Amino acid sequence: MHAASGRRLGDSHPRQEGPVDLRLVPPALATWGTAAVMLYAPPTLVTGVVVAALLLAGVLLVRRNHRTEPPHAGLGPDGPSPGGTGPDGPGSAGPSPGGPSPDGPGSVGPGPTGRGRAGPGAAPGQGRSRVAGVAVLVCVAAAAGSAGLHGADLRRGPVPELAREYASVTAEVELTADPRLSRPRAGGGMVPPFVLIEADVRRVERAGGGAVVATRAPVLIMVDARAARSGTPWERAGARGAEGSTRWLGLLPSTRLRVEARLAPATAGGDRFAAVLRVRGADGPETVGEPSAPQRLAGRLRAGLRAATDGLSADARALLPGLVVGDTSRVTPELDEAFRETDLTHTLAVSGANFTILLALLLGPPGLAQYAERRGLASRLGLSLRTTALLGGALSLAFVVVCRPDPSVLRAAACGSVALLALATGRRRSLIPALATAVLLLVLYDPWLARSYGFLLSVLATGALLTLAPRWSAGLRGRGVPPRLAEALAAAGAAQAVCAPVVVVLSARVSLVAVPCNLLAEFALAPATVLGFLALATALPALPVAKTLAWCASWPAEWIAQIARTGAALPGAGVDWPGGWAGAALLGALTLVLLPIGRRLLRHPWWCGACALLLVLLVVQPPPLTRAVTGWPPTGWRLVMCDVGQGDAMVLAAGEDTGVVVDAGPDPVPVDRCLRSLGVTRVPLVVLTHFHADHVAGLPGVLRGRSVGGIATTGLEEPADQARFVRRLAADRHLPVTRAVAGERRRTGDLSWEVVWPPPSTGQAPGTWPAPAPPSSVPLPPEPEGPNDASVAMLVRTAGLRLLLLGDMEPPAQRALARSPAADRLADVDVLKVAHHGSAYQDPGLVSRLAPRLALISAGRDNSYGHPAPSTVAALRDAGAAVLRTDRDGSVAVLGDEDGRGGLRVARQ
Repeated sequence: MHAASGRRLGDSHPRQEGPVDLRLVPPALATWGTAAVMLYAPPTLVTGVVVAALLLAGVLLVRRNHRTEPPHAGLGPDGPSPGGTGPDGPGSAGPSPGGPSPDGPGSVGPGPTGRGRAGPGAAPGQGRSRVAGVAVLVCVAAAAGSAGLHGADLRRGPVPELAREYASVTAEVELTADPRLSRPRAGGGMVPPFVLIEADVRRVERAGGGAVVATRAPVLIMVDARAARSGTPWERAGARGAEGSTRWLGLLPSTRLRVEARLAPATAGGDRFAAVLRVRGADGPETVGEPSAPQRLAGRLRAGLRAATDGLSADARALLPGLVVGDTSRVTPELDEAFRETDLTHTLAVSGANFTILLALLLGPPGLAQYAERRGLASRLGLSLRTTALLGGALSLAFVVVCRPDPSVLRAAACGSVALLALATGRRRSLIPALATAVLLLVLYDPWLARSYGFLLSVLATGALLTLAPRWSAGLRGRGVPPRLAEALAAAGAAQAVCAPVVVVLSARVSLVAVPCNLLAEFALAPATVLGFLALATALPALPVAKTLAWCASWPAEWIAQIARTGAALPGAGVDWPGGWAGAALLGALTLVLLPIGRRLLRHPWWCGACALLLVLLVVQPPPLTRAVTGWPPTGWRLVMCDVGQGDAMVLAAGEDTGVVVDAGPDPVPVDRCLRSLGVTRVPLVVLTHFHADHVAGLPGVLRGRSVGGIATTGLEEPADQARFVRRLAADRHLPVTRAVAGERRRTGDLSWEVVWPPPSTGQAPGTWPAPAPPSSVPLPPEPEGPNDASVAMLVRTAGLRLLLLGDMEPPAQRALARSPAADRLADVDVLKVAHHGSAYQDPGLVSRLAPRLALISAGRDNSYGHPAPSTVAALRDAGAAVLRTDRDGSVAVLGDEDGRGGLRVARQ
């Protein structure tokens, strides 16, 4: 038969015939589910599950052995039975009524019903099902035991007990992951940055005396390193005051430290840590044990890659380390948000795609997996199968160490290692068993992966590529789509369809541009990854060569960044969706409904074209069409208060496609969406009233895809980390940053404004407020009590209307403003942007003096601050003002009369 087929004996074909081997899938799923449930289960329940699973497995084995005992060789109770001697000799079964067996002599042929018998009363299918059941039960027992032991680490030993007492301790810890810098948001400001480090406590001693206790408890170390706020973790040289923090950020896994810290309980049921260690890190860490040799080498390689990318553009310098080793420390918030909007974040998380590219260099094209040993560098070098597999194994190990053992990295390396093992032993099978084996082994080794969203997304994407994508690709090719395009479309569509419900759980948003963006990025991902890894490998021995390779890799990296920015900039790039698992279930059900409809549409090209055009219009949302359908934005708008949640963002019309932006809100996405809905593409000036995150964190959204002339800010640069954030963005875009002070007047088109606060001041620290000498007739203003009182306040004139924007000014500054020389010009304004989201801290005298016709309040829905305060809303209404608020009314537009007579109208989105 082999001669007839034209292939050598032992040759295999990449397209295996027959059903997919799914025997390992049930044990893998049982292991995964059991580990996820048992991690926080009490020990008694864990023990009960282990014992019950093993007992039931034993019962199934005993029953199987009993039913499959071979009968006595052709003997009945009293001697040879009829037909006991067959044509093949004594003891053979002989021919059955159904004819000779197709399997050869000595086999059991089919009986009258067409089915053979494995033994008395037992069919072969029943035996196989019992074996499968035993395998599942054994995996359940193993997963429960492993998860129980890992979960017990969170409860046993002295660390959890000391954490419940919030005790101060001296601990010796061993790092288990790379340090990272975190800047979590909190309300209107920013929590001071922390260096976060995962570690195991090896020894612990209560401060002030006590026995040293040896233990092993996973903890999260939080280092209060405020000096780390300047620059990225890798900008060590020249960082003022950052010496201590950069020493923390430069630590490698397996390093042992001695720290003095205060213990605190970890979030119940949410983390894999027994406690949190809060450390004051101004003096840097005290090292008591050096990292291992492999970790030192990996650290040097990663540092070499960063050095090789130092001279590149900002996008390439940020993306290449992320594409190659998952180092995202240089990725700006604006670029990170663009990647999230387009579902391209997987390119920054080292995953199976990166490892597949590396294996393809060694083994050959992934599409010819069964012929892999005859392709790639291995075949060109004449390496044997086993040598190729050993090299692949070494590559897997190096991949994990250099790229860090993140969930997607572990899954990719384990799956590749199983496939390499099959290659070395000559048992080349489908990759589905390899994926199932990888899941099973990894979850048994680290049960916390069972609760990792990254691990779940990685496995789902890989499973979709192995199961759905080939069928979808064949269907597209059958309808005339070119093979390469069909494979790319099928892969992107399958991964998106399977992973989208999980992404909804995390982001409560569905991207409509994910598939085209991933398709376009796919062409650049392979060259960027290959050249990036070559730069990584050559950085230590030959840095100039590495720089050349990194420069070549910068072109595809910049292409990927441009795709992300362009896709995220589209008005309909995504739609809001219910979050949580309920939203995931809803999206999954909708996907199941739409897939058959899409399959039918493929048979009708005209319908496909119409649906594609409708989707393009939904994503692009041309302003004339949007205005005709929704009525937004209203013609003649002069000011729009954007609904950006708990924050401030306003746009002042300044001409065709032009607007002055006052504050940017807490998130780049809402303000960008608001500006796009208004058709604003040119921004002569961005005014940031003060540096709290709910006013400046959305600045990347304002800068995205627009021509910006400059930024004006207050002089009090607090919080300092947010001020640095603004200046860093301005420097990247080469934008001038100026300070707004009282008395400054500006005009652009029909729009004019006057800054009425803060005034020039003396007595401030150098580098904070500008300090020109005020006129002798003007009393010195009070010292600001904080960033809110240093807010920039503006009196705006447009279309015959006067609008007063107060930022977040609080009563001390409001009273000072009422006594300032500008107070006479503030009486009887038309529109008031109420200070500080309508909080209860308002000066009644200023409100009475202003007597606005319309009061606008920007606040987030169901915010925890109680904004706006009922007392403030009541006071404004008592003063005769109509009150509109974004938490209930959405975005609000103020319209003036075309003749400039001061008519006031409003519209809501």
